[in-house]
This record gives sequence, C-alpha cells and structure tokens, in this order.
Amino acid sequence: MRILVHDYAGHPFQVHLSQRLAIRGHDVTHVYFSENPGPKADFKHMTDETHRLHIEGISIGRGYDKTSLIRRRFNDREYGRRVAAVIGSIRPDVVISGNTPTEAQSQILKICRTMQVRFVYWLQDFYSIAVTVLLRRKLGMLAAPISWLYRLLERRQLRNSDAVVAISDDFVPLAASWSGSRAKVTVIENWAAIGDFPFLPKVNAWSSEHEYQSSVNFTYSGTLGLKHKPELLVELAAQDWPDTSVVVVAEGVGADHLALARNARGLRGLKLLPLQPVEDLPQVLAASDVLVATIDSEAASFAVPSKVQSYLCAGRPILLAAPRGNLASRTVVRANAGIVVAPDDIRGFLAAAAKLRADPQLRAELGANGRAYAERVFNLDRIADTFEEVLSGAAGNNRSGKSRAAYGIGAIGTASTAPQMR
Repeated sequence: MRILVHDYAGHPFQVHLSQRLAIRGHDVTHVYFSENPGPKADFKHMTDETHRLHIEGISIGRGYDKTSLIRRRFNDREYGRRVAAVIGSIRPDVVISGNTPTEAQSQILKICRTMQVRFVYWLQDFYSIAVTVLLRRKLGMLAAPISWLYRLLERRQLRNSDAVVAISDDFVPLAASWSGSRAKVTVIENWAAIGDFPFLPKVNAWSSEHEYQSSVNFTYSGTLGLKHKPELLVELAAQDWPDTSVVVVAEGVGADHLALARNARGLRGLKLLPLQPVEDLPQVLAASDVLVATIDSEAASFAVPSKVQSYLCAGRPILLAAPRGNLASRTVVRANAGIVVAPDDIRGFLAAAAKLRADPQLRAELGANGRAYAERVFNLDRIADTFEEVLSGAAGNNRSGKSRAAYGIGAIGTASTAPQMR
C-alpha cells in the first residue's frame, strides 16, 4: 500500500510509525512542515532496511510567524498547497494527516477528494476550538463570526474523511457528531518512541555541561505557549528554594513571558534555554529530578499535552497541572507516575512541588512507575497493527461506488489486487 503520513509539527513518534509501516512492506512518504517552530524528530537518522520510507520536509520559503493571524492564515494555505502538490505527484492510496491547521488541512483534503485518494483525519486536537479560544482572548465577541467559520470548515473536513483517528476518548462524541458516524472514529492514544529514551543517570554530559548535576531540577521541556500557564513556572521559581533550579527548555510566547518575569522579579533559580538538539533530549530529561507539564482548563478541553509520554519514558516523576478529566492527567494517575493538580490551584501546585522536592524516595518510585508504564504500553507493533486496520479500512472505503481502478490508481480491497496487510 502506498501511504502518505503527514505530521505538520514533525514530532518524533509519528515518524517512528511511518518507519514501522515501511518495515512492514508499505511504501511510505512522511511529510512535515520544516519551518514550523517546535521540537522535531531526528529525521536524519530515520531509515529502514527496506528503503520504502521517504521523508520530506515541506518548506514555504519563508519564516513562519505565529503572532500575526493574517500572515499565519496565508502561510497555512500556502503550506497546504505544497503538501497537496506532493500528494498529486506520488498519488498514494491513502493519506493520514494530523496536527494540521484548518486552512492547510482543507487543501490536503481537497486534493485527496479530487484524486479519489482515501483520507484519514488524525485528530490530535480540535483546531477550530483552539482558534476560538485564542480569538476570544484577543477580540472578545468580535471573534464569533471567524470562530463559526473555522468550526464549519473542521466539521466539513471530518465529514469528508474516510476515517478518523482520535487520540483520546474525550474527543469521540464530538468527532462522531461532526464526522457523521461513530463507526468512522478509532481511538489510538499518543505514545513515545521508548527506544529513543534510554534510562540515563542524572549526571551525564549535558547536565555536567550546564552545571545541573547537583541541584534539584524542576524541568519543563517543549513548546511553551500562554495556554501552558507559564505563570506557574514563575511562581515555582519564586519559591527560591536552596539548591533548586527551574529549568525551562522551551520555545514560544510563554518562554518570552518567562524571560520578562525573570528580569522583573530577579528569579535567580529560573534557567531559560532554547530547545536543545533532539539527540540531547534524553539527557535533558534525565538531568531532571521532576518533570513539569501544564495546560490551562480552557485549552485542556481540546488538547492533550503530548510531552507527558516522553516524560514517562525518562523515568522521572511528573508534576502535572491539568484538569483531572484530561487524558494526560488520567495517564499520570493510571501509571502512578506523579502528582496531578488543577491548573488554577497555584497553592496546590507549589505544595506538590515541595513534596516532591523533599522526598527523593517518592521521586524514585514515581519515576520507576512511569518508565514501567511506558515499557508496557508504548508497544509500537501493537499500535501499528491498529493503524494498519484503520488505513486498510479507509483504503477500501469507496465513497463514490466506483472501483479504484476507474481512477487510474489501482484497485484496493479485492482479493486479486489488494496488498497484504502484515
């Protein structure tokens, strides 16, 4: 089967799925937005012995500015057109696309429908709801017409998809409603490539280079927007506990907020670093005593902090500020891998941090629990089995009633022509 996997953000676990599908005998093209800021996979070293995996970073030829809504919209449309051009040139049997802004996703879905390429919507979050929250904060009631348009577009995309992969049970009711069928929706929770995160000691080359080997380190790593409540990290650093550092390895407007707060409040224990090379991330996480993740209540209704999966692999306790109903919270509780507090409970957040800081044995137990959970649950072969079922079902879902051969693409789903799924 010819599969195009599109991950707008370029995160590591998606490309590991592409690699596994290629090893199983599929011809896989993996595309991502090379200019999107944020953590990226180590694409240079992603190969497979079958040579069936092709990775392509899509560029729009200019920087990507998230702060300007107008420029961002035009950039997203341009990016979507360039992904559509790749789809048009390779003519895959099925496309799975996730983490994708609405305008870009519209371009991708349009070419798929035109060419009768099957389309799977990988629902990492409800983008239109995220836009609604962002615009309401910026524009107030003036955001209503724009928000309505984005919801209309996302509903249309889900309705026109052949299948939907949702990362959380929480997304199923709305995904089923918007897509028109509960049967179209399969839940596959996100994971981390545990092989990328060997269990490492705190004292390592990275911690020694940055002189973090002897302090108690609370570490936040990854994208940091305002929805991630950077003020919690400010208050944590303001405790000014002896021999304690709040290490933030991040990029985004939240990181800028922290830099201003550090200067204004003289937060000596707040250490700000840019995103580190992907090959250093295991050492960055291992240098931590406590790994911190945060998301505000409003954003938690449509998004799940994906960094929690990497944190579990690192074998360090997690301090998570998120609503109890969010999948990330349920995962940490299920794994008994940390402490979860409500995102608006600053006192509870600081009390949990103090508890973890004071109890090395508790940290060790919670970290070991998280690592054991990751080793048990993040089984890529089992995950790939489910994705193959979804992709095979979508490829055999003939929306027009005509054979695939009628469109010059080749029949799928018949005993004589269908590639065997392993």
